[in-house]
Amino acid sequence: MNSATKEVVRHGPYPELTPVAVLVGYFLGAVIAVSIGYAALILGFSIEGSELAAILGFAILRGMLRRNSIIENNIVQTVASGVNGASSGLMFSVPAIFILGYGTDFNPILLTFGAIAGAFLGIGFIIPLRKQMIDYERLTYPGGVAVATILKSPGAGIRKAMFLLTAAVISGGLHYASQATGVEYWDLGGQLGWPDYMNGIWYLSLLSIGVGYIAGKGGVAFIIGGYVCYWVLSPLLSGSGLLPVDPASGEVTSDPDRLRLLLYRPVGIGMLIGGAIAGVIMAFPMIFSAVRSMQNAARTEAALSSDEMPIKLLYFAIGGAAILLAVMAILSTDKMGIGRGVTMALVGTLWIWIAGVILSEAIGRTNWSPLSGMTLIAVTILIFISSGLGDSKAAIVSAVMVGAAACVAMSQATDLMLDLKTGYLVGATPRQQQLGQFLGAWLGPILIVALIFVLHEAYTLGSDKLPAPQGQALASMVNGIVGGDVPVQKYLAGAGLGALLSIAQPGLGITVGLGFYLPFAIVLTYSIGTLLRVFTDWKLGHRFADDVGIPMAAGVIVGEALVGVGFAIYMILEAV
Repeated sequence: MNSATKEVVRHGPYPELTPVAVLVGYFLGAVIAVSIGYAALILGFSIEGSELAAILGFAILRGMLRRNSIIENNIVQTVASGVNGASSGLMFSVPAIFILGYGTDFNPILLTFGAIAGAFLGIGFIIPLRKQMIDYERLTYPGGVAVATILKSPGAGIRKAMFLLTAAVISGGLHYASQATGVEYWDLGGQLGWPDYMNGIWYLSLLSIGVGYIAGKGGVAFIIGGYVCYWVLSPLLSGSGLLPVDPASGEVTSDPDRLRLLLYRPVGIGMLIGGAIAGVIMAFPMIFSAVRSMQNAARTEAALSSDEMPIKLLYFAIGGAAILLAVMAILSTDKMGIGRGVTMALVGTLWIWIAGVILSEAIGRTNWSPLSGMTLIAVTILIFISSGLGDSKAAIVSAVMVGAAACVAMSQATDLMLDLKTGYLVGATPRQQQLGQFLGAWLGPILIVALIFVLHEAYTLGSDKLPAPQGQALASMVNGIVGGDVPVQKYLAGAGLGALLSIAQPGLGITVGLGFYLPFAIVLTYSIGTLLRVFTDWKLGHRFADDVGIPMAAGVIVGEALVGVGFAIYMILEAV
């Protein structure tokens, strides 16, 4: 088929990048970003939004607007996931500023523009690797394959949308009742007479169950981390007389909250850091492979294909975004200076490229993305650069702001590669998808930064209501670096364990570490979803999860998250 024929097909009966697709993508992206961002503040990790966008896209494009183009729906999920790309990136980093008490000491507008610049950087850096990773290496990208399967099944897509919307209504109603009555926890352990250290309190949340169901077997390691802490280690420590002493009272404590703060959380932070470092070291071959890929693309002029974005435009986007990142670093605090700000921007830009390659390869081969670990490493490096300012507050704020932009860039890079894999399977045009990702990337940071302020004002980030685990881990690490008050032995023990687990299986140290780190009430509820998924896969087969279970799990996430955000806005308006 010649290029002229392709042009007729693409713009005739099969529309692709259309105004309708972009507008629907904006709407769905906003809903998904708010939902997944809210969930990330509770559970400490994010889920991929492309499949959710594809299901809802069918409901709107095919069900309501009677538009039948698969590749147009593919653009909808591309734009929507481009909007959502900021949710995990910012939720893993920015809450640390509020938890550290510096919520009024930074410029949110500057942060927003910096995050947009980071998003464009991530997209620009990863586009030249598309041909090597997808056309030549044929990386699997399981998430991208799943979305392509939905797009190729129009009837199934509409049914899944109905399951999702029904579950969202039920979940939203139950969460409204929970918020209105104040009944959010169930102390089953206390009713059964369990010791305090076993922590048998359950968090009443369909959202947590839904995320656990979507994770399936991948969440088993996460719940094992929590169960080991409270149902294995705590009884052993109690029986051996080795429960920790609470510095505040000078007495041995069996209170589960104090146990988490004094013992399990520091070890969990160490596991997150150790697992991330091990992942980077193990990914060095991927970095070298990516460098060779870019060299091969340059020699064969693959990047100049008519189906790709012009390479000059990519250079312009990368250069402009890097300059904006430097401006952000310089303006983040009065004490920064041009030299140190430019250094932070250059280091951040370099790390975006390295980490983006690592993450794209990792998710392409295993469907696992160590984004949170990469963020911890990025902010650590930036803290050391900014620590020479002589003002710890200024150093922390500037490092976290630039680190947040880098985190958004890494998130966008992995998301775009997943979307391009989907497009490859359904016959989409890479150039159209790349433009769609750029069109969606600017909106996410605006929504998520505003959402962070709303949720902090209503619930306080770092509280039991919104624990923001990744933000707390980052805040604890930053405090340790700046103040020298680090539980070194617990960090090192956790780092060693996390590294060993990640060497044994990619991402395992980070996943188990989150189980150590999070409140056990959340882990218990999450485990219901995980075990339910394992059971349905065993008894009913994977088809049930694909057709019914996952759409309903996505629905309960959306329903509870939107009601939770609605309550937050209501609380703020009541207080005004």
